[in-house]
Amino acid sequence: MNSSKRSEAPAIEVSGIFFAYPGGTHGLENVDFQAAAGEFVALLGANGSGKTTLIKTLLRLLTPQKGLVRVFGKNIGDWPTNELYQRVGAVFQNPDDQLFAHTVEEDVAFGPRNLGLPESEVARRVTEALESVSAAPLRARAIHQLSFGEKKRAAIAGVLAMRPAVLLLDEPTAGLDPAGERLMMSLLGRLNVESKITVVLATHSVDLLPLFAQRICVLNEGRVLGDGTPEDVFCNSRIIGEAGLRLPYVSSLLDEMKRSDGVPVRGLPLTVSDARRELLRLMPVFSCQERLNDNRR
Repeated sequence: MNSSKRSEAPAIEVSGIFFAYPGGTHGLENVDFQAAAGEFVALLGANGSGKTTLIKTLLRLLTPQKGLVRVFGKNIGDWPTNELYQRVGAVFQNPDDQLFAHTVEEDVAFGPRNLGLPESEVARRVTEALESVSAAPLRARAIHQLSFGEKKRAAIAGVLAMRPAVLLLDEPTAGLDPAGERLMMSLLGRLNVESKITVVLATHSVDLLPLFAQRICVLNEGRVLGDGTPEDVFCNSRIIGEAGLRLPYVSSLLDEMKRSDGVPVRGLPLTVSDARRELLRLMPVFSCQERLNDNRR
């Protein structure tokens, strides 16, 4: 019975938390937030919106002055530290803050080895973790020889070797070029779908979220402005404006065509695939308009 109740509880549940930094600056104000087991959720907001503060409360690195944080239905303060960090893994914005061993293999092996696992199990976990982030060829490489993107993947592998149920990431695409950003988001999407890992990532990057996030929680000045599907969030101009965000580029283009040129775009396509389908639907409209223009000439 206890195990059934635990499985039905949200992976992460935050209720009315308030956190103020020394000096009085409010980091979070009465924030409510949930992530179901197996869900991919984005914490979206500009710099200083409270995303990192919320991530740190979910890791017990900060203790809110008010409110509750639960992990799989259990108050976060009641989790023994070693058990909490086996269930909840974290990847920070700068991978150099996490990587400390000489080689990638040594770094990824550190967590499992620290659990007292047999060396055969440690080696198995290292192999699985590196393969899951497409980093097996990096196994023997020295950390200082890695590119920034490779360091990020090595840091994720080190967390995955602990086999967490929840993966928390703070700006995982920061510092990556567009190709690296897409590779990182695709990696996280695959881990979420194939390994059923609950993914909660903090970001201010909007373009790839509609492809991967099932839900987006928008933060601004420590408050939740909105929480819903990508369509719910990006179609709400009040939320986007108040949070100081923008639409994904493809959505901006079609929105401009709709508002300025009168093109009958349906809804607000959020991805290139959505935009392609909508433009194919509109091709007869464009063709008809072109014939009318020719006739007028």
